[in-house]
Amino acid sequence: MSLERTQSLAGRILSQFGLSARLLLLTVMFVMLAEVLIYVPSVANFRLTWLNDRLAAAQIAAMVLDAAPEESLSEELEMRLLHGVGARAIALRGGGRRSLLATGDVPPEVSKTVDLRDAKWHTLVHDAFDALLNPADKPIRVIGSGMGVDFVEMILDQRPLRHAMVEFSRNILLLSLFISIITASLVYLTLQWVIVRPVRRLTGNIAEFSSNPEDASRVIRPTDRVDEIGLAEQALARMETTLADELRQKRRLAQLGLAVSKINHELRNMLTTAQLLTDRLDRVTDESVQRIAPRLVGTLDRAIAFCETTLAYGRATEPLPQRRLIPLAPLIAELSNLTDLAPEVGIAFEAEVPEDLMIDADRDQLSRVLVNLVRNAVQALSQAGTSEGRPRIDVSASREGKAVVILVKDNGPGIPERARANLFTPFQGSGQKGGTGLGLVIAAELVDLHGGTIGLHEGPDKTCFKITIPDRSSPENAI
Repeated sequence: MSLERTQSLAGRILSQFGLSARLLLLTVMFVMLAEVLIYVPSVANFRLTWLNDRLAAAQIAAMVLDAAPEESLSEELEMRLLHGVGARAIALRGGGRRSLLATGDVPPEVSKTVDLRDAKWHTLVHDAFDALLNPADKPIRVIGSGMGVDFVEMILDQRPLRHAMVEFSRNILLLSLFISIITASLVYLTLQWVIVRPVRRLTGNIAEFSSNPEDASRVIRPTDRVDEIGLAEQALARMETTLADELRQKRRLAQLGLAVSKINHELRNMLTTAQLLTDRLDRVTDESVQRIAPRLVGTLDRAIAFCETTLAYGRATEPLPQRRLIPLAPLIAELSNLTDLAPEVGIAFEAEVPEDLMIDADRDQLSRVLVNLVRNAVQALSQAGTSEGRPRIDVSASREGKAVVILVKDNGPGIPERARANLFTPFQGSGQKGGTGLGLVIAAELVDLHGGTIGLHEGPDKTCFKITIPDRSSPENAI
């Protein structure tokens, strides 16, 4: 099985369990891995100790044999000494003498010679696993150093050694499992209390809050923790509080917008009826009526346009602009009539637009943009006055590369600081008393549909809006 398939299988198995169970399994696996790393040198050291113990016993047996008078040890006693050591033959050399203690069935050859006098650690590890996993049928020859002798040599069977190593490995495995389970249980209980339970509380609160986000009682209450969980609780509480407030505000605004749309719809119908009635004033010959009638008609027209604008904002989207190349100067000249909204102020209107300047735009939508800006300027000048001189509105336009730039400015006191941050936000960007804040929002949306930009440029004592309308890539395809 490849490594990728093994990882995929492990991932699928872990995914079947919860976070706590996965944590428990991973802890057991990591502890077992640590025990494996400990086991490798441990089993090599166990084999080395086992062989050294046998060499020490063999040396004592050989010294007993050497110290005894000749012919005083029977063959049966020698066999018992060898059997106690677990060796078939023992050789001892020291002080220029060599002693041999052997049984009658000494094997003619051995499978392997193990010299413990100068063994390297990697050799010991290799020999240990070789004896454990691939034991030889023939005995082995073991050579080691002893006290007061040059060397001790013995021939012994590997089966007792392998049996002892298997027993040692089994004990290590059982001990490792016990330590793993105890460690994993402690880690599991600790993390369950410290992390998992708080995380479940967070996820549970998120699910509960999402079912009714406008309910302030569902906002999580942070604990006194100062760690990452505590910070997450505080951040979640702030987010849920802000979201709940925003949703409640949006709902109120939606209800308000629906009410305003209904009111404007009915008001537009009434104003249309009034407009039809004012058309009859043209037949009255009274001079006062003739002087007032045009202004009354113009006022009704603007009121109807305002209602239609408010209703237009209530729609989901504005229609895509029907762009074509049109002369800009006549369109701007029509804006001069808007100064009649405040005849008592005497606002001057100046237009500086080249007669041959063409703009690639939807005429009706661009007119709505400019009407909103100029009407806002008229309202500002009529309510707040001017910074210097006679009230004045200047509209200029020029071509800059592949775009037309239009500037609408007045010499009023400027837009209040509190209104600048939400200048293009519905119902929040109005700087005039009684304003709705929809005019600039609609203007920005229409300019954006043209791929252009609109922004505020503050001068020392005046307000200036800059509109940039870029040409299309192929103006010749205009409708």
